[in-house]
Amino acid sequence: MSRAKRAKHGYWILNEENECVHIGDDVQQWARFFESDGRRVASTIIEGVRISTVFLGLDHGFMKDAPPLLFETMIFGGDHDDYQRRCSTFDEAEAMHIKACELVKQMSGRWAREVKHKESSS
Repeated sequence: MSRAKRAKHGYWILNEENECVHIGDDVQQWARFFESDGRRVASTIIEGVRISTVFLGLDHGFMKDAPPLLFETMIFGGDHDDYQRRCSTFDEAEAMHIKACELVKQMSGRWAREVKHKESSS
């Protein structure tokens, strides 16, 4: 999927192919899009830790010559609570979500190994 080009301001939505579309200042169209469930890329819970990836609809990037940052992955709970990453495309967002899930799984596995080790040494 191609990268979205930076727009100075305004709103973004996703089309049917999950491509980012800049809609300028049309807050009504933006609000209609956000009423749908179309902004959630993925949501995963691993051992009580929530990983959420969403389409933001606004550019959260601040670098003038960089692509817009329109997607965000966050981890809620566990060792990586408040972990946050942003990216520009839906495909990148899916990959970013998987990476965050793997990070949580690694910590979950490490914790399970540590608990098992402590139990066997007592």
